[in-house]
Amino acid sequence: MDARPMSRGAPAFQRVHGGPDAAGVPQFDFSTNSHAGGPCPAALAAVQQADAGRYPDAGYDTLRRQLAAFHQVDLQRVLLAGSASEFIFRITALAVQRGATAVWLPPHSYGDYAQAAQAWRLPLVAQPAQAQLRWACDPSSPLGAAYSGLDQLTNPSALCVLDLAYEPLRLEGALALSDAALQNFWQLWTPNKALGLTGVRAAYVIAPPDAGDAVVQLDTLAPSWPVGAHGVSMLQAWTTPEVQAWLAASLATLREWKARQIALCEVMGWTCLPSDANFFCARPQLPPGMSLAQALTELRGQGIKLRDTTSFGLPGLVRLGVLAPAAQDALHNAWQHIIRKAT
Repeated sequence: MDARPMSRGAPAFQRVHGGPDAAGVPQFDFSTNSHAGGPCPAALAAVQQADAGRYPDAGYDTLRRQLAAFHQVDLQRVLLAGSASEFIFRITALAVQRGATAVWLPPHSYGDYAQAAQAWRLPLVAQPAQAQLRWACDPSSPLGAAYSGLDQLTNPSALCVLDLAYEPLRLEGALALSDAALQNFWQLWTPNKALGLTGVRAAYVIAPPDAGDAVVQLDTLAPSWPVGAHGVSMLQAWTTPEVQAWLAASLATLREWKARQIALCEVMGWTCLPSDANFFCARPQLPPGMSLAQALTELRGQGIKLRDTTSFGLPGLVRLGVLAPAAQDALHNAWQHIIRKAT
């Protein structure tokens, strides 16, 4: 995500994300990290059967019990959020209330972390020890890599958040934290990516065991009913054995698709960076005289969207979600067309 100033009369920020844009829904969308084998059938059925004619329980008691049992934690540690982005802004507000003067981010990270800090006029600092709010994401975005030094981030005087958006979509390796060390973080979970249901906005947080006062403050900062009926149904489905079994089985397919996609990119002359997740970054080999922006525009005209990582601090690279072979072949054919046209 990126946030840029706009001209007079327009919104203050232009948010740049993957996914549908002003040109509509891409036929082959490599720009998001949603599960390409989704939607998960059981989770989709649960969302479709949600009762949109009624408010959810304002306390989300049943859902919170299910999530607590799923993670084997006390009920008081479970906090609902409208989305990961909503929680990012809310915990940044909490940090300000608790006297924070600075925020630390990984070198390349989701833009909402920085935007929330900017909204609350909190400066970004170079070292975690200087910040009272600290962010990490593992596997990271946009690189999909494991984050080294997670166990060195936590401090009792700081709010330390671990964004686990892509942990369910990890295809290699494992989270480099013991269960005991993980309890020191605010764990931010967004299952909609792993379920292939990114249009359903809902998330939840597992708070550290001794964070009771902060949990109460975060609850106070939330609007009523932050998660709607469809989000509740999705999160309830997430905790079921059927959905977890589907996800576990699907990762083998994603591994096969990823290996094929990397091989195809390398055939095109692209340099692919290491990744543990269902997405990776690559440096395209551009035709002489063509910029990356021009190449991406050409691809978009052929129904293919990739994510430019300039806003992540990685100019010259693109992020590609792993898609099915038919989409990969479409990318290859479109790139060959661009090469022929340029030569």
